[in-house]
Amino acid sequence: MPIDVNGVSYETDENGYLVNLDDWNEDVARKLAEGEDVDMGDDEWQIVHFLRNYYDEYQIAPAVKVLTKAIAKEQGMDKKQASEYLYGMFPKGPALQACKIAGLPKPTGCV
Repeated sequence: MPIDVNGVSYETDENGYLVNLDDWNEDVARKLAEGEDVDMGDDEWQIVHFLRNYYDEYQIAPAVKVLTKAIAKEQGMDKKQASEYLYGMFPKGPALQACKIAGLPKPTGCV
């Protein structure tokens, strides 16, 4: 099911994830976020860019446990605080929603 952004159509899979990772840009991310009912503020963008950098380095989207641990370390939080922080931004699941908005594949282990 494609999404249209600025007159360009981008192909997504049955779960709404981009089919071609190279199609991602911030306008596409805003459109994907809109479909997820996520308002993109500075913190949300920070997580999206973190995920894209992680994917560039490891060629895999992190599972929520890995994401939570990394954000806890980066933000100087304990894991519970980091989890609450992430779920506050991405209530349907930080790994699922944030990876979708970041234009990445669905993380391994997410249903």
